[in-house]
Amino acid sequence: MNGLNYILKRILQIIPVVFIISILIFLMLRAIPGDPARLVLGEKATIESIDAMREKLGLNESYLVQYGKFVKGIVSLDLGTSLTYQRPVIELLRSRVKITLMLTLISTFFSLLISFPLGYYAGKYKDSMFDQIIKSGALAAVSMPSFWIGLLLMILFGVKLRWLPVGGWGDTFIDQIRSLILPGLTMSLLTSALLIRNIRNSVVDISNMDYVDFARSKGISERAVKNRHILRNALISTVTLLLMRMAYMLGGSVIIETVFSLPGIGKLMVDSIFGRDYAVVQALVMLFAMIILLINLLTDIIYSFLDPRVKF
Repeated sequence: MNGLNYILKRILQIIPVVFIISILIFLMLRAIPGDPARLVLGEKATIESIDAMREKLGLNESYLVQYGKFVKGIVSLDLGTSLTYQRPVIELLRSRVKITLMLTLISTFFSLLISFPLGYYAGKYKDSMFDQIIKSGALAAVSMPSFWIGLLLMILFGVKLRWLPVGGWGDTFIDQIRSLILPGLTMSLLTSALLIRNIRNSVVDISNMDYVDFARSKGISERAVKNRHILRNALISTVTLLLMRMAYMLGGSVIIETVFSLPGIGKLMVDSIFGRDYAVVQALVMLFAMIILLINLLTDIIYSFLDPRVKF
């Protein structure tokens, strides 16, 4: 019951945050210079046609009326029609969110695959040659820009070896997975480097704790000590970092999607901002905000399972 009350309380706390975010999105987007009606019709459009388009788009109405329609659309999932693509916004999101979500999941998989074994063994064999190599590699991964790494991987695996496509989005599921491997690996390197350093430091600190020595003195196997005491406690800070990085990967996928020509929501966001496509930008920013809020809630819930000391 305490856990359910906590979840309900957190959900109620999300409501005013979403309300404030919606106001900021609405006002900041309209503060950007440029007339959406003129962008739709072109520079050679007449004053009469621009005024008619502004009337059609509802831009002549007061901000209060426009904001009311915006909130009503969010509640009813009627997000309007894109000015640029002349399609319902909900259809655009449905077709493109899938690509960005798949990219984020593949990047997360690569991050876990790389960081957990390397981070653990770097911490277990602290100050060894292996540890020094891992720390240097993690530092290099943090220092290099993602677009440059992506270009190197494209040249190596796409142009030279021809193992994987250098960009685009395949027609079949297998082709789509293959087209996400290089961008997923590119986006995972920074997260992997951060996770490696975090896991390594956590393992070093936890391995020196008294309860770990006490567990070994009781005759518990090294595997059990590793799984029950070291890794489980190391996960507490790692879960927060991983989930926050997932939120960042969802929102910051625009660079990777641009480099690899993936038609995801990151690319859609940039195109919509330059096109003053209010409906699309508002929907995307609200989507990102909701994802981050839900990830924060999920992080707190997972904490309670990893650390019994954490009480709702």
